[in-house]
Amino acid sequence: MVSHPTFKRENVVAATSPITAVQSLVAQLVDLVSDLAPVQSDADQQEVFLDEEVKGVRCLLVRAHPRSDRAHLSPREQEIARMVAEGYPNKTIAAVLDISLWTVCTHMRRMFAKLNVRSRAAMVARLLEDRVTSDQSHQHNITPLKRR
Repeated sequence: MVSHPTFKRENVVAATSPITAVQSLVAQLVDLVSDLAPVQSDADQQEVFLDEEVKGVRCLLVRAHPRSDRAHLSPREQEIARMVAEGYPNKTIAAVLDISLWTVCTHMRRMFAKLNVRSRAAMVARLLEDRVTSDQSHQHNITPLKRR
């Protein structure tokens, strides 16, 4: 017979608020399931450890693997993103790149999904943010060459 640990309110020492008590209980739960195999995994790189409904409240415990901070856009997507940042509409981008408007829209949808954004402005802002972050990290890692 497998012994299942129980959560006791006494384990939550000096909880100053209900939120703190819940956070402490969740931390205990995470510690308990961290060694278990997930119940299911999905394409979004999430592992579901617990999916239960208790007293009308759905309790879902998922380990989400961190995605890389920078989205990896294809060369064509980078080219389209650059033109969007310069203010070109999809019709002009299609004509300049000699591709169909449908193809431009497909690239845009895929870039929105990769960057987790919903608008052209958000896409440009996210790409600029990634670029600034990348530039700052490179500044710290590169030592200038000394001239002799």
